[in-house]
Amino acid sequence: MDNCSKNHNNNPLVIIAGPTATGKSALAVELAKKINGAVISADSMQVYKHMDIGSAKVTEEEMRGVPHCLIDELEPSEEFNVAKFKEMANAALDEIYENGQIPIVCGGTGFYIQALLYDVDFTSEDDGGKLRRELEEFVRENGEDALYERLREVDPKSCETIHKNNQKRIIRALEYYGHTGRPISEHNAEQRKNKSGFNFLYFVLTDRRDRLYARIEERVDKMIENGLVDEVRHLRDMGCHRGMVSMQGLGYKEILDCLDGKISLDEAIYTIKRETRHFAKRQLTWFRRERDVIWLDREKYGYGDEEILSVILKKLKEKGIIQD
Repeated sequence: MDNCSKNHNNNPLVIIAGPTATGKSALAVELAKKINGAVISADSMQVYKHMDIGSAKVTEEEMRGVPHCLIDELEPSEEFNVAKFKEMANAALDEIYENGQIPIVCGGTGFYIQALLYDVDFTSEDDGGKLRRELEEFVRENGEDALYERLREVDPKSCETIHKNNQKRIIRALEYYGHTGRPISEHNAEQRKNKSGFNFLYFVLTDRRDRLYARIEERVDKMIENGLVDEVRHLRDMGCHRGMVSMQGLGYKEILDCLDGKISLDEAIYTIKRETRHFAKRQLTWFRRERDVIWLDREKYGYGDEEILSVILKKLKEKGIIQD
């Protein structure tokens, strides 16, 4: 176990989570303004520089002067995973507490949030990346389906929560099994029993499925209109390729296939919309399994942030995270 959680000493932490396109970023900024907060992004793509449109990255204007951490911190060639997120997020927490502010973790990557909140341990024997390179070579030679079948053979439970296209998580699960002889699903189930070292509240935004899907379609159309194709072309010209963790993000791999002549732009857009809908569905499934979650249904609050904010502030006062 790493030594992060023992230093939290019941420090305050607010989490604003939920599926893609529910308006988490704007709500987190509004909340930060009211409670002297700073935002930590729990997003696997917004951490990368040069990847603004496809990641729906919060802009400087949208930040409205609120400090944001884990945005634009890595080059696309660098690897970002849950262990790296945890390390960077803990460093950001130290700085935020030092400044006398309240951290607001905002994002849709539930796995990252869980790791930080409950201090999930990801340490295992390290072979210098040898097994990972072997697995990456296996994918190149045999394809993603064959890799997924390897995971199903040793850890069928993980296949219930890891999508077959999520190459990064499949490789990490196989790597963990290769190093320890144990399924990572078994390890994660044990780690989920951890108690949090924070005084926290965990809010999850949600909406009716039809409205959520309509917002996803609208968002993808806007990304194309704002220049997603040019953004991916620029990344490719920089030397970025599909083998990179960053380029496996939703929107990027599909446009890359379009630029490489494998599919048409219309096919790419259709696939991005479909896969984003599926992603939102998996996000909701994840959050439903989490402990201590407070659900905030946008429909119930008339789609305005003011009522939702007043509920959040009331609960933060009750929890002692903020004072009257």
